[in-house]
Amino acid sequence: MKEGDRLILVDGSAFIFRAFHALPPLTRKSDGLPVGAVSGFCNMIWKLLQEGPTAEKGDEPTHFAVVFDYSAKTFRNDIYPDYKAHRPEPPADLIPQFGLIREATRAFNLACVEQKGWEADDIIATYARIACERGATTTIVSSDKDLMQLIGPTVTMVDTMRDQVIDAAFVKEKFGVGPEKMIELQALCGDSTDNVPGVPGIGPKTAAQLLDEYGDLETLLARAGEIRQTKRRENLIAFADQARVSRRLVELCNDVPLETSIDDLAVEPVDGVRAVSFCKAVEFTTLTRRIAEKTGAVIDAVEAMALTIQGWPPGGGSAAAHGPDLAEAPPASSPQGAAAAAPAR
Repeated sequence: MKEGDRLILVDGSAFIFRAFHALPPLTRKSDGLPVGAVSGFCNMIWKLLQEGPTAEKGDEPTHFAVVFDYSAKTFRNDIYPDYKAHRPEPPADLIPQFGLIREATRAFNLACVEQKGWEADDIIATYARIACERGATTTIVSSDKDLMQLIGPTVTMVDTMRDQVIDAAFVKEKFGVGPEKMIELQALCGDSTDNVPGVPGIGPKTAAQLLDEYGDLETLLARAGEIRQTKRRENLIAFADQARVSRRLVELCNDVPLETSIDDLAVEPVDGVRAVSFCKAVEFTTLTRRIAEKTGAVIDAVEAMALTIQGWPPGGGSAAAHGPDLAEAPPASSPQGAAAAAPAR
């Protein structure tokens, strides 16, 4: 990677759930295998490879990775054992799609990155730091507020399901603070999805006001006795250490000892035969045709890929490839998201 390059990092684990809940149910015609999230994922990836994350000229990536969660336990569980402790089990028809989406990533000749002991967000933060140091820009494909702390001069986010660029101005408008204070805002608010405790009674609007007035978390906690509102003052004093723990939980690590070098994320041409083979296996007719037209692959000459599908048929396979994907809480779906990621068959 060199100066002027463009890196795309897709938050794979979050996108699985986003696509699953935003899109209508979809099954493989031959046997009823659920493939809705796989379809949304494949169409998004193909669009990113052809057009880039936005319509801006020159937005095509030079480097690209899809990053997934892997380990059920990370260093955050050592800090706070109940971190992510209350997440529900995934829907049964999503389980077979976890491994398929990883296989789809490889079928499009893209880096499929996951690393034991680390969350996808930490890996993304590390790649973004390295890219910045080399003079490259990074686009993170996600709407997850946990990643907004990374936004800066060389890092932006894009919510492709809503065609929304998430930059510093967007964060400021939505949360009342810039990306540089998102860690402290989340430390005060907590996060019920990840079971980050925060400070009781402090929501995003109040947290933004407090940080605007006092500057940073430690100054706020040191001067909490000055706050006029009784309950707010008492909670900030009583739960000061809990706020500090929460800050450690939400702050991303950008120094992960990467097993896959950033140089290994360089975009390679899509192998039309391999991509078509996968799409034929999951019976995505329209996408198969699009890939063939673009790459020159001859559809009739390509055999469908043989897939080992974990969790399918029901009761006949293992639960899933990797634990954390099973624990992700589904984000809210939306008509806009469903429309933006509508599957092609």
